[in-house]
Amino acid sequence: MEELQLFSCAIILLVFVIAHKLFKNTKLQRRNLPPSPPSLPIIGHLHMLKEPLHKTIHEICTKYGEVLLLKLGVRRALIIASPSAVEECLLKNDTTFANRPDTLVGRLLHYNSTSIAFSPYNGHYRTLRRVMTQEVFSSTKVPLFSGIRQAEVRLLLRDIWEECTTTDDVDAKAIHLNRGFRELALNIMTNMVAGKRYYGKDVEDVTEAKRFSEIIREGAVLHGAANPGDLFPMLKWMFRGLEKRMVTWMKSTDAFYQRLLDERKQTMSKDDTRAIVDVLIKLQQQDPAFFTNEVIKGMIMVLVLAGADTSSATMEWAMALLLNNPDSLKKVQEEIDTVIGHNRLINEEDVAKLPYLQNIVMETLRLYPPTPLLLPHETSEDCNICGYEVPRGTMLMVSLWTLHRDARWWNEPEKFIPERFEGKEGESLYKLLPFGLGRRNCPGYAMGKRAVALVLGSVLQCFDWKRPSDEMLDMSQSSGITMPKAQPLEAFCTIRPCMADLLSKELNC
Repeated sequence: MEELQLFSCAIILLVFVIAHKLFKNTKLQRRNLPPSPPSLPIIGHLHMLKEPLHKTIHEICTKYGEVLLLKLGVRRALIIASPSAVEECLLKNDTTFANRPDTLVGRLLHYNSTSIAFSPYNGHYRTLRRVMTQEVFSSTKVPLFSGIRQAEVRLLLRDIWEECTTTDDVDAKAIHLNRGFRELALNIMTNMVAGKRYYGKDVEDVTEAKRFSEIIREGAVLHGAANPGDLFPMLKWMFRGLEKRMVTWMKSTDAFYQRLLDERKQTMSKDDTRAIVDVLIKLQQQDPAFFTNEVIKGMIMVLVLAGADTSSATMEWAMALLLNNPDSLKKVQEEIDTVIGHNRLINEEDVAKLPYLQNIVMETLRLYPPTPLLLPHETSEDCNICGYEVPRGTMLMVSLWTLHRDARWWNEPEKFIPERFEGKEGESLYKLLPFGLGRRNCPGYAMGKRAVALVLGSVLQCFDWKRPSDEMLDMSQSSGITMPKAQPLEAFCTIRPCMADLLSKELNC
């Protein structure tokens, strides 16, 4: 009898749930929602999504429109790909769209979504953002770390120079720029954050450096992994393998950063602010309730992962574009020769005097933005976008790939034309936003552009580069948050004759 009653209750509950869903869907259908492509029951539009995701979203936008609503399992996603929609979402309704969707990555890899990258828009986030803006990326703080950036660039130049001079062979040497750029970017960020280097010949602790390398490599994979459990919570038990990998990675990562934090606390002096972690430790002493160890470790992790990935990817795409466009490569070398000369190496202050070099960076960011869909936003309340009603809890995805390659806003959008930024075409009317816009934009964009320009200018000033063959380089993209190049960049390199004496003097140490 009790079993029959339980069964009856289950049937009633099931009917109630189905009725509630039908009522909710009918209610949504009556609203003026954004247009939506044809969908399937339960999965919605998931069958349309393929890797790389930014390319799929671009194809959907091109076919169905620049403001779309997709159903992804239990979630709704608003896709936008026009300057007017960007303005409405990230400027006029900036606060409404400042939330982040709840994801397994945020919960397990970012201290229960408390890092600045995955935190909801609340007082906690605003405090983290203020610290980042004032203590890390302010106009007075960024120049303080220029010595670190220039020292790491010098070490990269030394490595390339040594590869070019190991034998008497005068032929060009094949250089793996993908690895060199990534290690340089990671060393810059770890040196700024913790005063340590983890790559290259001069690392202090080889074992610790190896452990850090493994953490970074696995972290990049996990952050880019698709988790169906985010879209179908009832089926998350089927994907426990990914969850276990994340938990394991986070344990080792947390332990690593905790050792780093403890070591810094023991060795730093009273007035020491050489590294960003020193500033965070002092803030912890002033407000231990907010600046817990977890908050500090979360900030360190985001700075290292996000700062290094976006910078190194942009460097690699920029060099690949220049190798496929040798006229532009020659033009920027001529600019550097004219402005800087051959008697000294370029420094960070010189970047402002090299407009064509800066244009190359901007054109690279247009064609290959570091995060081609930005990190997802989420609405905190109902709002109206471009005349459509957008329900609360809708995820926002901005298709930069579509926006940056739209022929309505860009002349010959598929071509690499740095000169476009010398005129009005390069003026931003919400059509170029590689670092986002509004309350969730990247606070480190100014430093990132300077670092990329410095590295590019340095390797172009000192060396001549060409493709491994007469064929154009493969520019296909791989999957991942920061859209890595599918084929790691390799280029042939020779020392520029006009720089040979200076390099021998400066780098042969």
